[in-house]
Amino acid sequence: MTWIDTHAHIYLPEFDNDREGMLARSRDAGLTTIYMPNIDHTSIDALMEVESKHKNCVAMMGLHPCSVKKDFEKELYQIESWLNKRTFAAIGEIGTDLYWDKTFWPQQQEAFNIQVQWAKKLNLPLVIHCRESIDETIALLQPYADGKLTGIFHCFSGNVSQAEKMIAMNFYLGIGGVATFKNGGLDKVLPAIDLGRIVLETDSPYLAPVPHRGKRNEPSYVPLIAQKICELKKISLEELSTATNATVKRIFGTK
Repeated sequence: MTWIDTHAHIYLPEFDNDREGMLARSRDAGLTTIYMPNIDHTSIDALMEVESKHKNCVAMMGLHPCSVKKDFEKELYQIESWLNKRTFAAIGEIGTDLYWDKTFWPQQQEAFNIQVQWAKKLNLPLVIHCRESIDETIALLQPYADGKLTGIFHCFSGNVSQAEKMIAMNFYLGIGGVATFKNGGLDKVLPAIDLGRIVLETDSPYLAPVPHRGKRNEPSYVPLIAQKICELKKISLEELSTATNATVKRIFGTK
């Protein structure tokens, strides 16, 4: 069986001491591809370096909402410059975040709108972050939903109604370590979600699944997330592997 991690920040300093070992463990666990979302201008060099050294590590380009401040236009200028230089797998990670700081909420909305427009122009999928802002982000995205725009709501932790709204806009749900948390809430949601609308992710180094919760996350833990999803949906690991791999290829336009 093979797996794909659709969201992992493995270029961050948390992996500097054992990146090669971590990637070897991911291969041993059946990981064939790891998609890496950008954060802001400070993360681009490390992101590109990991991608250049490892063919199975694929870069996205976007501005994370927690990096949206007063000078967000300067950040977006650098993101746009990279998008004009070469092709990326997706525009991400973008989105909104009302968990850490609400100060720059207007700027977050503007940065989101600009990047969604880039995705439409470049025909690229989006990878969307929406912590404590699911309904707000759905509302921001709806005017752009034309059936062609697609992508992933990363680290999905919403309810069935919210999931249905995302799916109706031709988006997919990124399921990670939260699925294994006792009070994560996804035990009530995942059984109702079509298997073809789910992809797997770790958000490494964050949100490690049980039994590693609270420790550094890494892509080799994808099978732990997969096992929990299979328990909740009463399907086999083989079925989940086949379905999620096919869905990832559909989203990112790979063969």
